[in-house]
Amino acid sequence: MTIKIQNKKLNLNKPTNIVLFANSNLDIEGLNKSTIHQLANSIKTSIKLNKNKIKDFFSFDVSSKEKVTIVKIKKEHISSNDNEKLGAKFLNFIQSNSLYENVFIDKNIKFNNQINKNFFNEFLSGLLIKSYTFDKYKTKKITNIFNINIHGNFKLDILQKNNKLKSLVDGVNFTKDLVSEPGNILHPDEYVKRIKKLKSFGLKVSILDKNKLKQLGMNALLGVGQGSIRGSYLAIIEWKGSSKQQQPLAFVGKGVCFDTGGISLKPAKFMEDMTYDMAGSAVVVGLMKTLALRKAKVNAVGVVGLVENMPDGNAQRPGDIVKSFSGKTIEILNTDAEGRLVLADALTYTEKKYKPKFIIDLATLTGAIIVSLGSEYAGLFSNDDKLSAELFKSGEKVGEKVWRMPLNDNYDKLIDSKKADMQNINYVGGAGSTTAAQFLQRFILNKTPWAHLDIAGMAFSKYGGALNSGGATGYGVRLLNQLIEDNYE
Repeated sequence: MTIKIQNKKLNLNKPTNIVLFANSNLDIEGLNKSTIHQLANSIKTSIKLNKNKIKDFFSFDVSSKEKVTIVKIKKEHISSNDNEKLGAKFLNFIQSNSLYENVFIDKNIKFNNQINKNFFNEFLSGLLIKSYTFDKYKTKKITNIFNINIHGNFKLDILQKNNKLKSLVDGVNFTKDLVSEPGNILHPDEYVKRIKKLKSFGLKVSILDKNKLKQLGMNALLGVGQGSIRGSYLAIIEWKGSSKQQQPLAFVGKGVCFDTGGISLKPAKFMEDMTYDMAGSAVVVGLMKTLALRKAKVNAVGVVGLVENMPDGNAQRPGDIVKSFSGKTIEILNTDAEGRLVLADALTYTEKKYKPKFIIDLATLTGAIIVSLGSEYAGLFSNDDKLSAELFKSGEKVGEKVWRMPLNDNYDKLIDSKKADMQNINYVGGAGSTTAAQFLQRFILNKTPWAHLDIAGMAFSKYGGALNSGGATGYGVRLLNQLIEDNYE
């Protein structure tokens, strides 16, 4: 569905769907003085007759041309996430009832004081996020257009350039676009081209290609991509919105554009979903775009490792030993435990190069986290209680939840190797997500506050959720944006 928001007066001579917001008592203040005052009695009568039927939304005809839809705003609709969810539910309502008409808000109709002053902007934000579709490759596209015509005293910040909500919607949708692309289109070479385009938003973009990575000794990352005809890269995106002296906040993402498992080949069933294995990197890229669009007053750096994991005559073998950028050696027992190898070099490089205030990495890293948490929470692993608490609070606030999982030195014995400093998988069994995080922690060399988010259960959904309709969810952009806004600006 295409959403168009514009300022336009209501024309009662044309068929129109008038959408009115009522408080929890179903009162619409200012209705008798509004532009639609001649319909006030009919509206009040319909509300009175159907009061027990009205939950969140209710639609009825008041004339041969005018349909009215009531949006009930409850007292608990005070947080931004509540308001966004209401906007998303409203979109579901108009779609299921085929109400593809104009939303009209009259300047004399006021909100009750119980409502968050940003309610309407947040409501529209949720509606816009929920309306996302990826139909780029369909020859017959859905052409439903939903016009939101605003005539009134609402300050529609979401329409303004650099507005926080609009910037966030753009960043989330960009992440969804990247995750939704098939592997034959968004391979590492194409991904780099799209990241370079972010320069137009004021971001500094640097690309380390295969030759540069080899010179730096990033053999853990390079080993994953050596079976592919595509390049392997480390893409670095910088935003400077504060003083040059301020330590940057660092975000690192796993960008395995397609993951066959390599020589340790995955089963064919559902392998097509492995186009989503770059979702961690897409969150980082979408977040950096959001920060640039809204001119965030913070310094931040996003670092993403971009590879393709393919089975080829030159592919990495089980049993290979590689030397990482950190100098530590890794025995490759399973080539399908590749994301941690990409992140290992990216984490050490980010810490050494930028000396950040903290590092947060995101990856669709393990199936084990889905066994643990399903698709309700991302797994949070961290060496820092303060950062963990901030992430948890921000996640609750925007509805992108995290749950802290354990790290402990006792798990190290499960990834210690007899031939190298460590092995890339725990073959003893159990604690798959924790041992993966324990592996990553070894590449944080200078005790920088660090958090790892395993988003394997959150990056995409076959069934949809409160703010997405299935497919790529964009999970993580809103979470990290809220973290920054609440704690670091």
